[in-house]
Amino acid sequence: MTGSPRMVTSGERLRRLLALVPYVVSRKSVSVAETAATFGVTQRELIDDLNLAWCVELNGPQPYCPIDLSYEGGEIVVSQAEAIDRPLRLAADEASALLVALRMLGDVGGGDTAVVNSVIEKLIAAAGGADATSAQVAVVNPVGDQQWAGLLRSALADGRRVRLRHYVPGRDEATDRDVDPMRLLITDGRTYLEGWCRRAEGVRLFRLDRVLDVTVLDVPASVPVSATPVDVDAGLFRPSATDVLVVLEVTAAARWVAEYYLCESVTEVDGGRTRISLRTPDTGLARRLALRLGDDGRVISPDSLLEEVRASARSALAQYE
Repeated sequence: MTGSPRMVTSGERLRRLLALVPYVVSRKSVSVAETAATFGVTQRELIDDLNLAWCVELNGPQPYCPIDLSYEGGEIVVSQAEAIDRPLRLAADEASALLVALRMLGDVGGGDTAVVNSVIEKLIAAAGGADATSAQVAVVNPVGDQQWAGLLRSALADGRRVRLRHYVPGRDEATDRDVDPMRLLITDGRTYLEGWCRRAEGVRLFRLDRVLDVTVLDVPASVPVSATPVDVDAGLFRPSATDVLVVLEVTAAARWVAEYYLCESVTEVDGGRTRISLRTPDTGLARRLALRLGDDGRVISPDSLLEEVRASARSALAQYE
């Protein structure tokens, strides 16, 4: 269902709560509206977080020492939260991952490189051994992302249209497309060109590691005023009402599926199992997921997917005979 709210995991909410208290304390008083906007949640979700934080018991001189907070009049004030009033420190693996991401951002360019380099230097100074780990990580792209990124940055700067030869793995074919570049971005560890595709007459994202060739055309780029950039914070995958509705039932060991994938519904059923409904444009993805889950999951519907899973399982077993 397009526009369905994304499921928030308990881990994500905990991280938000641990960041929320230092944020408010450092500002003495801050409005509910401003805080909700900063954390990317609705005011109702923020109030729910504050009500949960109020129930937290900290170590103190008294047996019960809750955080003292209020949000009357739309202003949030927090006190008696000394145990968690400082921003969380990055663990070594978190600092290392952040350094790798920043270096990728610096390679792609298109932003304020000086600011990125400054942040990297400050993080290295504070990260200690994490920098040595991150320096050993190389992001390898089989078809030369950085070569394409350089050409595309030039096309963006000069306002030129480009012609891409782009590989589509789902159809196992390469297509030629004229694209008016809008921006280069990194999401989920991949570099993408976002642009107005003349063939599709719409905004599209092209993974640079699937680009086979780039030609900068002597034609001015002309992105329609109505073109809207993709909201990558909401995820690249947007389920459609026309996609196949898949219903799975999983054990507690596979409950992670409900948190990892964008689901239409998640319902607890008998025996500690969970029934999950999600949409996909490619049943092959759902088939591979079902095979991966093994005994921890089973397909409820559609019947066509169930037959696909059975056929794949029989084919795999036949390889052992």
